[in-house]
Amino acid sequence: MSSLFHQNIRNLKGVGDRRAKLFDKLGVPTIGALLRFYPRAYEDLSHPCSIQEAPLGTPCAIRAVVLRPVRETRIRGGMTLYKTVVSDGARDMELTFFNNPYVGNLLKEGEAYLFYGKVTANFLKRQMTSPEFFPAESCLPIRPIYPQTQGLSSKLIENAVKSAFTLLPDVLNDPIPNEIRMRYSLSHLRFALENIHFPKDMESLELARRRLIFEELLVLQLGLFRMKGRSREASRLKLTNDYSQEFFGLLPFVPTGAQRRAVQEAMADMLSGKTMNRLVQGDVGSGKTAVAAALCYSVIKNGMQAALMAPTEILAHQHYDTLTGLLKHTGTRVALLTGSLSAAKKKEVLTGLASGEIQLAVGTHALFSGDVVFSNLGLVITDEQHRFGVAQRAALSAKGDHPHLLVMSATPIPRTLALVIYGDLDISVLDELPPGRQPIATYAITSDKRRRAFRFLRNHIEEGRQCYIICPMIEEGQNDLASVTQYAERLKNEWLPGCRIGILHGRMKPKEKESVMADFAAGKLSVLVSTTVVEVGVDVPNAVVMMIENAERYGLSQLHQLRGRVGRGAYRSTCILVSDAQNEETAARLKIMCETNDGFKIADEDLRLRGPGDFFGHRQHGLPELKIADMLNNTSVLKEAQAVATELLHQDPELALPEHHGLRAEVNQLFQAMVVS
Repeated sequence: MSSLFHQNIRNLKGVGDRRAKLFDKLGVPTIGALLRFYPRAYEDLSHPCSIQEAPLGTPCAIRAVVLRPVRETRIRGGMTLYKTVVSDGARDMELTFFNNPYVGNLLKEGEAYLFYGKVTANFLKRQMTSPEFFPAESCLPIRPIYPQTQGLSSKLIENAVKSAFTLLPDVLNDPIPNEIRMRYSLSHLRFALENIHFPKDMESLELARRRLIFEELLVLQLGLFRMKGRSREASRLKLTNDYSQEFFGLLPFVPTGAQRRAVQEAMADMLSGKTMNRLVQGDVGSGKTAVAAALCYSVIKNGMQAALMAPTEILAHQHYDTLTGLLKHTGTRVALLTGSLSAAKKKEVLTGLASGEIQLAVGTHALFSGDVVFSNLGLVITDEQHRFGVAQRAALSAKGDHPHLLVMSATPIPRTLALVIYGDLDISVLDELPPGRQPIATYAITSDKRRRAFRFLRNHIEEGRQCYIICPMIEEGQNDLASVTQYAERLKNEWLPGCRIGILHGRMKPKEKESVMADFAAGKLSVLVSTTVVEVGVDVPNAVVMMIENAERYGLSQLHQLRGRVGRGAYRSTCILVSDAQNEETAARLKIMCETNDGFKIADEDLRLRGPGDFFGHRQHGLPELKIADMLNNTSVLKEAQAVATELLHQDPELALPEHHGLRAEVNQLFQAMVVS
C-alpha cells in the first residue's frame, strides 16, 4: 500500500484536476492518503424504524415505498418545493425537498428506498424535509460520513474511496507483525480499512477502529522514541549522597509535599547508576525552581557542575536571581551566561566553568555555544522545554558525558498527552501550590463593560500596582481586532490618560522586547499592552490585573498561561476576559476559566475541545496530526502501543528486520518532513 502514497489522487477514476485540488484542501493529496482519510461519523441504516415509531427531531432511517410522483410547487421568493408521499404499509409520510429539480428523476413511484433524516409531526401527518435517500436493496447498512469541503460532498468522497479500494493488491502486507496482532487481538489491515470505511456492522466497525488507533499510536511512539534517541544507559555520573534534606533545611519556607516528592523521585534516578531523564511539570507558581535548586545542590555537593537553560534573557536573569538567593549560604558559585555579556565578563565565566570553579551556570542558548567547556557537567536543566528543539537540548547535554537531564514545564499537559510528547521521560507532577498563594479571580465581560473595567484598572494603578492588557493583533484593519499600537494610543488619550503605558509585540527586535519587559519589571511602566509574546514565567509580583481582549481567540491553556502572569505576589489579583462572541463553545470555554484556577483541569478541557494536534500549536510540540486516535479516550491503547514500541526498539533499534519494514515506512510517512534517522 505504501506505493499508493506516491500516486497523485488526480489519477483516480472520477477525480481529475479540479477535484484533486479540493482533495488536497482536505489534506488528501494521494490515493494512499485517501484510504487513510477516515469517516468523521456514520449513519446507521441497519435498523430502520416505522413511520409511526420514528423518534421526532432525531435523525433516523425509515424504509418506505414512494406512493406518487414528485410534484413541483413554486412559492414566494423564487423558491421551488418538490413534494411526494411515501408509505411503510402502516402509515404515510410526506417528503419535501427545496430547490432540487433532480429529485423527481431519482425517486420512482412504486419503488422502496431508505430515507434518513429528522421526522416532524402535527395532528394530521408526519413529514421529513430534504432527507437523504438510497435504493433499499443496494444501500449500505452503515454509511460513512466524511469531512467535506465546498464542492466535495461526502458521497463523492465515498465513491472515490470505493475506486481506491479496487487498486489495493490482493495480498496486503500488514505493517504490524502477526505475533503482536495475535497478542493484542488486532484485526488485519485489510479488514480494518474495509470496515472503517464500509463497516458490515457496528462490531466490525469497533474492531477496525481499535486496530487503526493502535497502529497510529504505535507508529507515533516509534517515531518519537527514535527521534529523541535517548536510552536508559548506565552513567558514570552516579551520585553517592543525597543532600536534598540538608538543602530544605536552609530554605526560609517549608517545601510542599509535591516538591519533596519530585526531588525524591529525581534523586532516586541519579543515585541509581542510570542516566536521569525526568520531566517536572507544575502549574504556574508551583515551585519548580526550588526543586531545580535542590537537585543542583546535591549534584554540586557530589563534586559535579549543573547548568540551567532558559529560553530568554529575562527568564535567565530571573532564574539567576532566584537560584543565587536560594543557594547564597551554601558556598555555591553561580554564574550567568547570556549573549549580552561583555567580552571580559564572558571570558571570566568561561574560565570558571572550564576550571570547575563555577559550579552552576544559568543562561540562554549561549550555554551550548562552541567555546563553552564544563569541567564536570553532571546535571542539565531546561526550563519551558517546549520552547527548545531536541537538537538544542542535545547540544547542551553534549557538554558533558551523558549528564542527567531535568526538563521543567509550567505548561500543564494532560498526562495522556505528556506520555506522548515526553514518551521517554519519567514524569513528576507538582500538584500543590505553596501556602499563601491566592487564586486569581476571573471574570468574563462583554465590550460594553470595558470602560467599567478600565476604572477598575485605574484604581489599582493609583494604589501603585501594575496591569497587563493582551491584544491579539498588531496591525489595524484585520477583522476589527484592535492593534497593540492603536489600542495603546486610545489608552493614553481616552481610557487611561496620565498612566505610563508600554507596548510589546512580536515584530519588535529582541533587545527592544527585553528593554520593555525590564522597564515593566522595574515598575517604570504601569500598564503593558502586549500580544501573547509576554513571556511564560516572567515574574512581576506587583502586576495584579490581566485583561485579555477578544478572549475567544485563544485556547484555554493559553488563557491560563496569560492569567498566570498575575497573582505572583502578596496582592489579590484579577483576570478580565473580554469577548462579544455568542456561540455556545466560547461561552463554555470562558465559563471554565472563571470556575477554576487548576491548570491541569483546564488542560484536560483544552485537549477535549481542540484535540492534540492544536494543543500547543505545531511549531512548539511538532506532533504529527493524528487521524483517528483520541489522546483523551484511548489511554489504555496508548499504553499498549508504548509497551510494544519499547519492545520493538529494544529488539531492533533501526526497524531494519524484514518484519519491521512496514512499520518503518509508516513512521517515515507519518513524520514526513521531520527527520527520523
